[in-house]
Amino acid sequence: MGRISRRAFIAASSAFAGALAVSSWVRAQESAFLKPQVEAGTLPPVADRLPANPLVITPFDRAGQQGGDWNHALVGGGSLSMLVRYQGYEPLVRFNPDWTGLVNNAAESWSANAEATEYTFTLRKGHKWSDGTPFTTADIQFWYDAYLTDEETSLGGNAWWSVNGEQAKLEVVDEQTFKVSFSGPNGFFVQQLAWAQQDQLTRTPKHYLEQFHIRYNPDADALAKAAGLESWVALFQREIGLLDDNTFFQNGNRPTLNAWVFAEAPGTNTEQAIATRNPYYFKVDDQGTQLPYFDRVVYQMVADPEVLLLKTLQGEIDIFDQYICTPANKPVLFDGQETGNYGFYTLKETAANVMAFQLNLNHQDPVKNALFNTLEFRHAMSLAVDRQALIDAVFVGQGSPAQPSIIEGDPLYNEQLSKQFTEFDPARANEMLDAIIPDKDGDGYRLDSEGRRVSIIFEIDQSRTTFLDMFELALPMFRAVGIDAQMRTMDRSLWEERVRRGREYDATAHQFGANSGIAAMLDARFYVPINSNCFYAPGWSLYYTDPTNEAAVEPPPAVKAQQDLYRTLVGTADPATQNELMAQVLQNAADLFFTFGVSLPPDGYGIVKNSVVNLLDTMPNSFGWPTPGPARPEQFFKA
Repeated sequence: MGRISRRAFIAASSAFAGALAVSSWVRAQESAFLKPQVEAGTLPPVADRLPANPLVITPFDRAGQQGGDWNHALVGGGSLSMLVRYQGYEPLVRFNPDWTGLVNNAAESWSANAEATEYTFTLRKGHKWSDGTPFTTADIQFWYDAYLTDEETSLGGNAWWSVNGEQAKLEVVDEQTFKVSFSGPNGFFVQQLAWAQQDQLTRTPKHYLEQFHIRYNPDADALAKAAGLESWVALFQREIGLLDDNTFFQNGNRPTLNAWVFAEAPGTNTEQAIATRNPYYFKVDDQGTQLPYFDRVVYQMVADPEVLLLKTLQGEIDIFDQYICTPANKPVLFDGQETGNYGFYTLKETAANVMAFQLNLNHQDPVKNALFNTLEFRHAMSLAVDRQALIDAVFVGQGSPAQPSIIEGDPLYNEQLSKQFTEFDPARANEMLDAIIPDKDGDGYRLDSEGRRVSIIFEIDQSRTTFLDMFELALPMFRAVGIDAQMRTMDRSLWEERVRRGREYDATAHQFGANSGIAAMLDARFYVPINSNCFYAPGWSLYYTDPTNEAAVEPPPAVKAQQDLYRTLVGTADPATQNELMAQVLQNAADLFFTFGVSLPPDGYGIVKNSVVNLLDTMPNSFGWPTPGPARPEQFFKA
């Protein structure tokens, strides 16, 4: 009940957003949740809190009423990156609900010149941060000056803000209008701004953050020392929230443009985190009711997916599609529908693979580094995996052997990339390994050039239960060809620290990436090392984004050429040329063979309480399109 079909959504979306005068559309009554503050004089009336032209949303199924809680959950201490899916997706321009294009969001409008070298954005007059301070181009200028172009605070990773190594120029026209200019075409700039977690322009309130920057506050170092940090740089980087997703969402003091604001941020309470409605949220429905509908989002903090599964079966979770919604769990969840009072929705999978094995090609151990960078070694490791056995056991036979790749039928599909070395052939794997590391110890394990047992520890986020299940089967397969493969599981936060920001790990596994079209061009993590999501090459990735960084590793010529080709791709505005260049990127990726996978993913699913209204019955499943963020959680409610 309350879900809406794709066909009905298309009909509704023809008029789903617009900008109308507040005075004509805002209802006279206040939110019951906020009314006491308005009556006490601590909060202005709703008509004074909205922008002059709020974003008007036509709900997918029907208009709702304000009130109630969205009962949710977070798994483990390090799953806060998931929050972008639920309450953290408010970029200037966002992906539309079926991922066919872009729509205005915090920006009232935007435009680009024909050469894709200049972009103009107009903000909403009267738009305010959650504390009532105006959101203007001063905030945009602050991010540009205090972070993007600041050599002390910038962490790199903003490659889409430059062309041919030259940083974009920012021109502030007035309080609502600014321009971004590039020295050459940057055809994916706005799409990159719409990508999950890349919306820094709407996450940087100057009036709050300037206290932590020495240029704006001479006492910033004293604040840092009081916080137990060495300098203002570390404090500013923490407060701006770009060190990682956890530090960003754990800061409940930073004003936001999101629909809900943390009253109890994750980490302040071991039992739950609570976000309450943003009084200054800039959207209304087509009846004039200020969004969001839900007054609160209440996240239970659960230790692991097993606890989450139990809570779901007991009817304690309203909407969820991560961690527990696995093929193995579907029969249990199906049987529990009546008791839990929920149903299902479909997720159209966009990931490049169900899981990619990633050896650390920038390992600090020179012997392991040389071995992992031997192409034939990676080929042999891939041949040692019986993918069909993993598919049958973990995905109930849904899927077929494939490497991280493009889905068949897409114009960019590359058969070599998808199918090479996917056959289960341990005899051939042994033959290849005999040519590289022929010596063995008494237990049959291979010895490296230093006479040490070839041991590979795969470090895994323990909340990814399908990964754990696949590794239980895969580890004996690697051992059968003489590789002492092991698995080390850990909490997500520790995994982030070890893998995303370190170089001492042997290997890991992850998924995501993208398997088609523009999405693959924007999230090409398995095809070229370009960002911190490329766990197989952290040093090479840093060389792409910040080559002067002391942790950057200069890639070999073939990898550097691949990075240069991708840089040319993202600097190209013509779609036909983009496709041609991406096809070459994919062919090079097939030859370079950075990672190896299991299967392209079958469609997934999520669970939703029967009382929830306005959730689409079919959505993309992606982190870049942070499911269900672009499907507008602000207009979800319970009837």
